[in-house]
Amino acid sequence: METPEFFPPPENLTAAVVHPLCEEWKGGSEGAIFHLASIFLVLGFMGGSGFYGLLYLFTFLTLGFFCTTIWSWSDPCTTDTFLWNFALFGVCAVQVVHVGYRLRNVTFEKEFQDLYSYLFKNLGVSLTHFGKIVACCEGDIHTIEKDHCFAIEGKTAIDKLSVLLSGRIRVTVNGEFLHDIYPFQFLDSPEWDSLRPSEEGVFQVTLRADNCCRYVSWRRKKLYLLFAKHRYIAKVFALVVRNDIADKLYSLNDQAFDSRGFRYDLRLPTYCHVSPLPELDRTDGFLRVPAQYDHGHRGRVPITITAAEETH
Repeated sequence: METPEFFPPPENLTAAVVHPLCEEWKGGSEGAIFHLASIFLVLGFMGGSGFYGLLYLFTFLTLGFFCTTIWSWSDPCTTDTFLWNFALFGVCAVQVVHVGYRLRNVTFEKEFQDLYSYLFKNLGVSLTHFGKIVACCEGDIHTIEKDHCFAIEGKTAIDKLSVLLSGRIRVTVNGEFLHDIYPFQFLDSPEWDSLRPSEEGVFQVTLRADNCCRYVSWRRKKLYLLFAKHRYIAKVFALVVRNDIADKLYSLNDQAFDSRGFRYDLRLPTYCHVSPLPELDRTDGFLRVPAQYDHGHRGRVPITITAAEETH
């Protein structure tokens, strides 16, 4: 049995080897441009995610491949190396321009930027998703002059969801003050949450501007279409709307007193708590809570409850 030949015979060795073998190692190192290119590439591959992460990544890759292009050009025996590095430099440069253009497209006006920072950024909503939210309202910001109404009790239809950007709105029912709405709070969160997508209703309260106010609104139909396409955005809105309703409920605790000094705690609707006042006579009475949020009555409506007697 003949032994297989793993190596070509010596006379064919020159023909088998296309490139010359390295006869000896270079005594010195490569130039500074080569090392600078390596540093840029290392820094580039440490980039993160998102638009700014991509911009960081491709910027350093562009610089790195530019340096390797210059380095390979200095050696006339490495034409293919030069072409590959130049091609990679061009691709990364195009990516830097593309990412920069997309980043420019997701910048917003100052009021929308403040809205994002206050309401959505802490929830981890990306600028891309927030851009879709802004596009749903077409980037329009509305103004209400002082003493003008955003909604009138029993007349204005519930057909949008709005957030106050600046100013202050006073909420009343039958002329009775309920609470104020401040910047970055929803104007109509109870009304929005009280209706199903297919239902219609009208406001049970009046919303009047105490001063010049600016707000942003999303139409119900367009917003529900956005929710159907992006379930993540739907979950974010469900969270912020219901959190806003909870804040409005807790803000009413300090206002719920009856004539005897009993405080009605909205978190414990079957009990009343006595404020630190002198002992009062026990009488049966009724307490009118200015604004109990009732889903069955399309948002904010006043209800009457019986004040519980304190057991001494």
